[in-house]
Amino acid sequence: MTAKQVSFENQEGILLQGIMETSDKNTPIYAIFAHCFTCSKNSIAASRISRSLAKKGINVLRFDFTGLGDSSGNFSETNFTSNINDLMAAFRFLQNQFYAPKVLIGHSLGGAAVLAALNHLPTIDVTVTIGAPAYAAHVTHNFNDKLSEIEQQGKAEVNLGGKQLTLTKQFLDDLAHYHSLSFLGKIKTALLICHSPLDQIVAIENAQEIFKAAKHPKSFLSLGHADHLISKQIDATLLAEVITAWSTRWVQSVE
Repeated sequence: MTAKQVSFENQEGILLQGIMETSDKNTPIYAIFAHCFTCSKNSIAASRISRSLAKKGINVLRFDFTGLGDSSGNFSETNFTSNINDLMAAFRFLQNQFYAPKVLIGHSLGGAAVLAALNHLPTIDVTVTIGAPAYAAHVTHNFNDKLSEIEQQGKAEVNLGGKQLTLTKQFLDDLAHYHSLSFLGKIKTALLICHSPLDQIVAIENAQEIFKAAKHPKSFLSLGHADHLISKQIDATLLAEVITAWSTRWVQSVE
């Protein structure tokens, strides 16, 4: 397994930074990993799950959304729609440089983003959500005390995970237009929904809503005692094992 830094532009010409985890098994199966809200490609979940998947034969691109991590751009000017556009840019990068990706993985809000992006990504066979909310606007509970200020002033400084970030009203307005359940009826990929019953950030009821709304083939994986950030290696390993098995069953031929 090798890890290589890569970069590519989104449709706005903003340079996004990623890491390509390449398997030693010489497999043509590629995946994209979308990190959690205000996280980065180097989050514990993104890095550990991607590395574990590469060891098992799935090449993974994990990247930073615009304005986060090492990617260019101003976070205050981004929104949920821009996350979807960044996913489409990552898709084009893999399609042009390697193979069109077959697997799409999203953690937390990244899970909601992959569900919303699927209609624009025709070659995806397998979709995986990890601790994903049923509604994109769920993330606002992280800054409830700032919502009125954002509504009245148009923006507010918010501390999230030790990061000082500017959130704007356009960000909130954009979130309100998206909820995962509205996309599930159109999804034609195999869907693996992973969630911990002990998740204190995104309650497991979100996974239940997604599962009920989705069509088969679909499956639910309980992450047992895992926390929302998937901070234990044993949980990342479990996810990689099940994602690999699910992908082996449902990924179509790679051209």
